[in-house]
Amino acid sequence: MTEPDNVLDIKNLKKSFGDRQVLKGIDIRLKKGSCLGLLGPNGAGKTTTIRIILGLVIPSSGEIRVFGQAYPNAIRRVKYRIGVVPQMDNLDPDLTIVENLLVYANYFKIPLKIAKERAEELLDFFALKNRRDEIIQNLSGGQRRRLLLARALINKPSLLILDEPTIGLDPQARLLMWQRLEALRKHGTTMLLTSHYMEEVSRLATRVIIIDNGKAIAQGDPKTIVEKILGKEVMELSGNHEELKLLIRDLESCDVNTELVGDKLYVYLKKGCNILDRAATTMPHVVRRPATLEDLFLKLTGRKLRER
Repeated sequence: MTEPDNVLDIKNLKKSFGDRQVLKGIDIRLKKGSCLGLLGPNGAGKTTTIRIILGLVIPSSGEIRVFGQAYPNAIRRVKYRIGVVPQMDNLDPDLTIVENLLVYANYFKIPLKIAKERAEELLDFFALKNRRDEIIQNLSGGQRRRLLLARALINKPSLLILDEPTIGLDPQARLLMWQRLEALRKHGTTMLLTSHYMEEVSRLATRVIIIDNGKAIAQGDPKTIVEKILGKEVMELSGNHEELKLLIRDLESCDVNTELVGDKLYVYLKKGCNILDRAATTMPHVVRRPATLEDLFLKLTGRKLRER
């Protein structure tokens, strides 16, 4: 039986906890061999969505198919084909690196000989071979995150779920993780990624969905949706708040989006604007740069901290 092109197909997913509706009709389609970035502020519904996919939370309504098989009947079969890198470190601290991999492989009923072969391959791939017999407590944060990813791959998953995979890592360790994940993606591993590092998502994801308050508010190829909604460039101007408000009024004739935050004005440009260029020469501080996924995320979801 031929599997569908969509590894993950979710339609009108809803979930409520008591009177609080967390998901309000989310649609997700994840194509084989692609990486989908699921983005949103804290409390937007990302974790609930992942927990539903893993069969840990029962949805209130909606249709879920993974590898073409419908939930909830297929959950047990499907979970054998999924690898998960959790946000929280749940490695066994009393076991060595290689023992953590072998014990986890046993959950998938992988024969010991094959498990050992895969463990050695993964230790080599994630630059952990020299530490294979170290207990977890002796590892750095970066080494532990790499081991979590190696563990998630021990069953050769058809779908890899990455929940904040590089959280808490220094720039060097994060770069190494990105390189390994890029290599996996290029070799056809299908990924579902959640992350607050927009650079990470821009680098790894072939498509993104931004959700807020339980609804999808933007989706598409990262570069394309940034240019479509915001523009190609952003200009940051710092100055007197009232003067910036006047400038916003003057810019109404230009094809720009504006966002005033205190004494800083963000102007998103789809094409040139002479009024803006002239105004920029009088401002004390001006930065002009390419628009990014982080700009789009903040523009759509706001810049204020939220209490959930």
